[in-house]
Amino acid sequence: MDIGIEFYEQGRKEFDDFRKGLMSDKTLPVSTRDYLHVGNENFKSAQSPLMDAQKFNPKNAKLNYMLGFIRFFEAPASKEALGFLSDAFRLDPETEQDLPYWLGWCYQLNVNWDEAIKYYNVYLGRLNLKPKSHVVEIEDVQKKIAECNNGKIFSAKPERVFVDNLGPAVNTQYPEYSPAITADEETVIFTARRDNSTGGKKDSDAGFYEDLYISTKSNGKWQPSKLLSKNVNSEFHDASAGLSPDGSKLFVYRHSGKDGGDLYESTLFGIDWEPPVHMNKNINTKYHESSVSLSFDGKRIYFVSDKSGGFGDRDIYYSDMDLKGEWGLSKNLGPDINTKYGEEGVFMHPDGKTMYFSSQGHNNIGGYDIFMSTLENGKWSKPVNLGYPINGPDDDVFFVVSGSGNRAYFSSSKQGGYGDKDIYKITFLGPEKEPLLSTEDQLLAMVANPISNLKTEAAVEIKTSKLTILKGVVTDAKTNAVLEATIDLIDNDKNEVLATFKSNSATGKYLVTLPSGKNYGIAVKREGYLFHSENFNLPDNADYQEFTKDVALKKIEVGSTIVLRNIFFDFDKATIRPESANELDRLIKLLNDNPTLKIELGSHTDSKGSDDYNMKLSDSRSKSVVDYLITKGISAGRLVAKGYGETKPIDTNDTDAGRQNNRRTEFKILEK
Repeated sequence: MDIGIEFYEQGRKEFDDFRKGLMSDKTLPVSTRDYLHVGNENFKSAQSPLMDAQKFNPKNAKLNYMLGFIRFFEAPASKEALGFLSDAFRLDPETEQDLPYWLGWCYQLNVNWDEAIKYYNVYLGRLNLKPKSHVVEIEDVQKKIAECNNGKIFSAKPERVFVDNLGPAVNTQYPEYSPAITADEETVIFTARRDNSTGGKKDSDAGFYEDLYISTKSNGKWQPSKLLSKNVNSEFHDASAGLSPDGSKLFVYRHSGKDGGDLYESTLFGIDWEPPVHMNKNINTKYHESSVSLSFDGKRIYFVSDKSGGFGDRDIYYSDMDLKGEWGLSKNLGPDINTKYGEEGVFMHPDGKTMYFSSQGHNNIGGYDIFMSTLENGKWSKPVNLGYPINGPDDDVFFVVSGSGNRAYFSSSKQGGYGDKDIYKITFLGPEKEPLLSTEDQLLAMVANPISNLKTEAAVEIKTSKLTILKGVVTDAKTNAVLEATIDLIDNDKNEVLATFKSNSATGKYLVTLPSGKNYGIAVKREGYLFHSENFNLPDNADYQEFTKDVALKKIEVGSTIVLRNIFFDFDKATIRPESANELDRLIKLLNDNPTLKIELGSHTDSKGSDDYNMKLSDSRSKSVVDYLITKGISAGRLVAKGYGETKPIDTNDTDAGRQNNRRTEFKILEK
């Protein structure tokens, strides 16, 4: 080694210590991406003397191998790692048995599938000389060859997507990752390791401790992100694990050192979050629990754990809420979803049936890939790889999808960002955006499937979610003061309350997600006020739509009137349909809670039909409601039936929607 021998010997000792410690980790061959979290300092101290030695001896294969190996663990897809390992193989292919393995992996991470397969096969040939001694290693390299073959298939037909960096309001020079969004994409909560962290402490990797940050939209633009409440962020690591579709419940990951990492739940009250509460033993164990996703109705939770008894490294589980409001015994989602490898980053879409998750198994192309599966008749469909370039040969994890299904959010270390990891938005290509390549938008598929910047892309079908979002603000009808109110979501066909939500006490805002396929009743209630009802009858094929409905609640006082939108009659008859029961029960409760109230039940029609016919029909319908209330114990003296026919429209009679609004039953307080 001449002059460089002193540097070489110093670096080799540190390198050997590092490699020995790394290879003693028995989990590495199965969960190969754990190399990113080795945390061994020996390779850092080895790199400097080895680089000095390399200056004197650039053609030494062993030296290039060691530098390539170290650089791989620092930056796996880097040109430096690939260069050192390529030089080592060129100089002496036999310098280390596993040299072609690491070289193949470098090529895989650089999306050079054929070269990766070539070197993986070289390594496989060496292992097959003594197959019984290398069972685990053979399985690992065969899996990597299969990943590259999958990569060739997917990259040949790339998905057409735009990827937008969320910009400097969200991203900084520090790492930002694990985004969680509300269904309407108005709020994002994410994890970052910034210099303004709550505790100001640094971890062993010299990075600041994790904290949660929040950004909201104003006029369509993300506002500067802020640290989440100190009730949520502690002086230790705090990371985002999931967010309810309406943004009122936040799940936090913490690692106290006493367990493998646990999940906590925090609820938004007004403008602040309550201190996170440790989730119960049916969720948390002595093992590692990470990402969480809450169902649209808040009654089922999906989470990831590596606890014993699963199908492999990490599995996805679910738990249902019991009658006491506690999470029940968890159940594994089963082998249709979980593999012998790792699953992570579970996200249940608010449509109630589409799940996105990351997996090292199935037909992936390297690391963790993002998959989609749908729940049909109680069974999960075969997971579908979302394709290239959404998935690449590196880890693709923590992928959350908007309520519309048109956009998704994820974290990446791709070039061109603001620093370390940044948060990006994927827009599935459609007619709404011109691919002007001079902008900051990056079309990932550009190389494989170039698109001219001289024309607008032809419209393509975007598969939207079968979901309706209803949101707005609840206020006092007279004072306009915002109100905290209870919002019941009802399945009218089953007369069953599906879920209960609350509007925010500080802003009055609410958000409810309605998966297609049900006749929904919405009831907004607050003590001292008349309830407000809405009806959304959504067939199975109803595509994504978003409604803003501000609700002005009226106090219980003489003259107040409300429309009972969930009372239904048979066509052209006065027969009350069974799905009206829940709405009528609310009215009965109001009358029982206020025993001095006297009300008028008024029925209205649209303008179709003769004036005389409409008057008779409306009169019969109002009497049917009164008769029903009497059978339930309400005194007849408190009830007045009145038919108005078509005389008092509240909307146009020129459209179907307008006529539907005019066909209504309402009540007015006559005496209090």
